[in-house]
Amino acid sequence: MQRKILIALFFVSCSASGATFETDFVEAAHERIKKAVTYDGRYISIPYPGGDVPENIGVCTDVVIRSYRRLGVDLQVLVHEDMRSHFSSYPSNRIWGLNKPDKNIDHRRVPNLQAFFKRNGKELTVSNSANDYKPGNIVTWMLPGNLPHIGIVTDTIHSESGNPMIVHNIGRGPELEDMLFEFKITGHYQYVPEKYNRYRP
Repeated sequence: MQRKILIALFFVSCSASGATFETDFVEAAHERIKKAVTYDGRYISIPYPGGDVPENIGVCTDVVIRSYRRLGVDLQVLVHEDMRSHFSSYPSNRIWGLNKPDKNIDHRRVPNLQAFFKRNGKELTVSNSANDYKPGNIVTWMLPGNLPHIGIVTDTIHSESGNPMIVHNIGRGPELEDMLFEFKITGHYQYVPEKYNRYRP
């Protein structure tokens, strides 16, 4: 009984303070820019569940993965389990010639995250209007050389452009940058994990 009361008080406190998934997720994204990370996308075998490459290395997807994990959400597990049940819905065979999921790398590939967010979250409008991109949204781009990229929309608005700034890692480590419209946008998503949906007022 005491445990149930404490849980109820916790969620009443969160609601009263205005805490939402979006505010928690954006805060977690802002924390990423405080980390010194060298861009390194090599294949590394990692534990499962809760596996991660060494904390001093990473790529664009690791910014998203680590921001979700800061909130107790493990994309390694979520993507792997979804791919085990719906492998044909993912591009792993078409792009990388794989015939089964690989828990070491699948969640660290942008096209797989796009498929996961489309299947399990909301696919939002891709537009040239900054107002369509809300804090906590996830955006994907295609960089020159056909390199897919991913980042998190924050609540920080650039003083000159008026665009929401993005936390991402494009090669210099996690950073906050006004780059929303710098490259071709290929996807715009919202993924609120079930644990957050359940307790929303």
